[in-house]
Amino acid sequence: MRREHGTPRDGWEKTIEGQGLAYHRAAHPTGLTRPYWDESVHYVFSMEEIEALEEQVEELHGMCLRAVEHVVSTGRFADFAVPEWAWEEVARSWERRDPHLYGRFDLRYDGTGPAKLLEYNADTPTSLVEASVVQWFWLQDVHPGDDQWNSLHERLIDRWRALRLPPGPVHFAFTNADETGEEAMTVAYLQETAEQAGHATISVAMEDIGWDDLGRRFVDAGDQVIRSAFKLYPWEWMLSDDFGRHAVRHATWIEPLWKALLSNKALLAVLWELHPGHPSLLPAYLDGPRELTSYISKPLLGREGASMRIVTPEGTAETPGRYGREGYVHQGFEALPDFGGQRPVLGAWVVADEAAGLGIRESTGLITDDTSSFVPHRIAD
Repeated sequence: MRREHGTPRDGWEKTIEGQGLAYHRAAHPTGLTRPYWDESVHYVFSMEEIEALEEQVEELHGMCLRAVEHVVSTGRFADFAVPEWAWEEVARSWERRDPHLYGRFDLRYDGTGPAKLLEYNADTPTSLVEASVVQWFWLQDVHPGDDQWNSLHERLIDRWRALRLPPGPVHFAFTNADETGEEAMTVAYLQETAEQAGHATISVAMEDIGWDDLGRRFVDAGDQVIRSAFKLYPWEWMLSDDFGRHAVRHATWIEPLWKALLSNKALLAVLWELHPGHPSLLPAYLDGPRELTSYISKPLLGREGASMRIVTPEGTAETPGRYGREGYVHQGFEALPDFGGQRPVLGAWVVADEAAGLGIRESTGLITDDTSSFVPHRIAD
């Protein structure tokens, strides 16, 4: 694994916008000099490194599924801040094996040993368009003789074909509250993969989904029944909404309700409890840092690196935010590797239950947040 420099393509901004990354200008906070999509640098891997990472990711995914089984069978929903009224519905969703689509592991990796799991974005993962489409076309333009860990597009289409969904169109829901356009473009891309798999689809804003109390069903703005829907709207928000009690019982949602357990950082503590000392895990606890002298406290339902606290013998650092009322997990802290002053996080994707691709975000700080940049990668020939 190494970081290399290169010359950006002429007109790269219009090129990536035409490939779906229309939100790259709005994806960053104002005032940053580095673009969100940065093709002036990229990472190079050997095939042996990628094969090892694929194996580790699929092992981690299997461990996560077994962790869900453990939580459901032991009734540990309170550890995940799931409201008590929803416990039985989460269990039923898992026992039915409600269909799931994809997820993204965030990993610490420097090329010298096993990757370490930082967290699992299993409910509403983003950076998909750049990982699946944009960096693939960058590879074809700039390094056409090399390969890339990227079978996302084909695997998504295959997964949509395999899903057993209720009759009728699949609704694809975005929220009008998205100011950057990232969510809308991610939903539109996934809608395209579903259409390529043969599904009829309809776009709908979450705000326009209605509840037909007489018919006991969800409907869109045109009063068409919603029997199945993909949403980039996290389950913790749905469970706190007025219609949450209906959502857990009506319609097939992708991602399913049981994914609320995998997208919660309490998962990290359960994994460590079930697999203590595993080389791809960092120690993690719910009741405090215990023996850890260097650790990071993460809100169970936090996003974009907000509301985190790093404690080391050298001092303490915190990020602002409004998360954490639901509780924290305390995870052993290992600083992200330094490559030329930048610290990469590997986003390893799974589709269904198989490793499917890689996206990389870089930042100068110890925590990857909304100021990070996405950089492409390649596998050297």
